[in-house]
Amino acid sequence: MGERITFLPSGKTVQVRPGTTVLRASSEARIRIATRCGGNAGCLMCKVQVDPEQAVALSPPSEAERRKLGPLLEQGVRLACQAKVCGEVAVQLPEDPLKAAIRKQLERQRDEEELW
Repeated sequence: MGERITFLPSGKTVQVRPGTTVLRASSEARIRIATRCGGNAGCLMCKVQVDPEQAVALSPPSEAERRKLGPLLEQGVRLACQAKVCGEVAVQLPEDPLKAAIRKQLERQRDEEELW
């Protein structure tokens, strides 16, 4: 039996072996999480958010995560390359910067149209 991990906002779910990193699980789900360090907790690009109630479904933070993330851990931020799946969990992926810029521009245009 495997553990289920759901990636938000897409809602895509994949079943993985217990102990699989969130980064590896994302690869199996064909969801890209950016990283430059090859999964060594060096670049901090693979940050994901997990609801504090579901934090027990991931492995405890590694020493590398504690050093790199500090107080962000208390807010549910984890490194996908370090956090291992231990139960059913949903993780929130950050919005792609280009998509975020486009979304903000479209919202501004919509707001301007409403003024007319």
